[in-house]
Amino acid sequence: MNRTNFLKHGHALGTGLRYGALLGSVLLFLACVKGRDFDKAADNCVDKLTANATFEEVRGLYSGSTVQITEDLVIEGYVISSDKEGNFYGTLYFQDRPSDSSDGFLIEIDLRDSHLFYPVGSKIFIKLRGLYLGQSRNVYKLGATFESFGTVSVGRLPSAAIGKHIFVSCQDPVPIEPTLVFLDALDERYTGTLVQLQNMEVAEEEVGLPFAVAEEETLRTLVDCADREIELVNSGYSDFYSKPLPEGNGLIQGVLIRENDDYRLVVRSIDDISFTGDRCEDVVDEFTSTSVFISELADPDNNASARFVELFNASDQALSLKGWTIRRYTNANTEVGSSIDLTGYTIGGRSTFLISPNPEEFEKVYGFFPDLGARTNSPADSNGDDNLELVDPFGTVIDVFGVVGEDGSGTDHEFEDGRALRRPEVARANPVYTFSEWEIYNDTGGSGTVNEPKSAPDDFTPGLRN
Repeated sequence: MNRTNFLKHGHALGTGLRYGALLGSVLLFLACVKGRDFDKAADNCVDKLTANATFEEVRGLYSGSTVQITEDLVIEGYVISSDKEGNFYGTLYFQDRPSDSSDGFLIEIDLRDSHLFYPVGSKIFIKLRGLYLGQSRNVYKLGATFESFGTVSVGRLPSAAIGKHIFVSCQDPVPIEPTLVFLDALDERYTGTLVQLQNMEVAEEEVGLPFAVAEEETLRTLVDCADREIELVNSGYSDFYSKPLPEGNGLIQGVLIRENDDYRLVVRSIDDISFTGDRCEDVVDEFTSTSVFISELADPDNNASARFVELFNASDQALSLKGWTIRRYTNANTEVGSSIDLTGYTIGGRSTFLISPNPEEFEKVYGFFPDLGARTNSPADSNGDDNLELVDPFGTVIDVFGVVGEDGSGTDHEFEDGRALRRPEVARANPVYTFSEWEIYNDTGGSGTVNEPKSAPDDFTPGLRN
């Protein structure tokens, strides 16, 4: 998959022009380098500068739009990115600690070959006064400013200003230990930090392709053995863009970024990849079962953010939910309004599976975290007059709540401001809505339902199958 290049730079320039431009930039903000050896960083370090602000305090200055920092604040961090092989350009990522980090920033700079002056593991200090703070790919970004069509954004810090804001500690660079993370537990706090993923491999259909298309940013797909995916971002100007993607399985480390809600990984070089193991076995991992069904639906009268959908597995065996989905038909609609993909999750034997549109509120109200956080307006966020289907990996409707095409208001499948609870004797899914299988509470439901609104948490039992 190709995208407009955002790492574009002048690799097409001749060697002499490239290093001439580098030398000019260096002379503007650094006193000297060690002779003509450009493989060594410049002798320009500080040992008396100290930080007086944390990453969290600086983030607190941002309120949704680009802001100029006017206070005399200094933060410190450790460099984790490198433009040595060209997969990064004009950006310097740094995190709060050399290991166990959960906080990262980037600063945009107009400097080529910045790895000569800010090697990976270098401790740096950033004087923030006069810099601008914004966000890019969900990473907090520092730099100069530019205006486009009336919108002020953070841009690259001019070379002449770099030496006024970025300072390197005289301490030797230290090893950076990537944080081990898993695709099913990625968290936004790791955005902009160096992470490591285990048991990863290139998607089968992309093995052997080049890392990138020449002169284009290119996205490649990484998968784990549960078929969870993350995109690998590669520059078509990197030194390794034409090399083939590796076949095996193993470890990969890189800087974690996000594009909207999708996480992506950027490596510094192919040395960040160690796929020396055997690939995941190609086994049948999609299963159907009538033992999994909808067991509780919640639309609390006192807190719409505490809504949830509960599934139950009545068998003794755990079941992979790869390929399973929950569909929502809003009101009387006959077309799917929203769905939840359950791929990547497993429901244990004799166990429930909780889905919430607001995991933080769910935890606050019910005292534990749900198994899956879905978005608002998803099937887990029904206001009680919608219809739901549980669908297996092969497209078969396994279980249903409500009657598709019929608005639930005033019917025997309304749970508005209340609760729909599967009766305890039900042990199998049913693709046809059967009212006798349910206990339903609401505010204005039809005959047989109980017109008694329910409040969270006391009137609900998420995680418990009666």
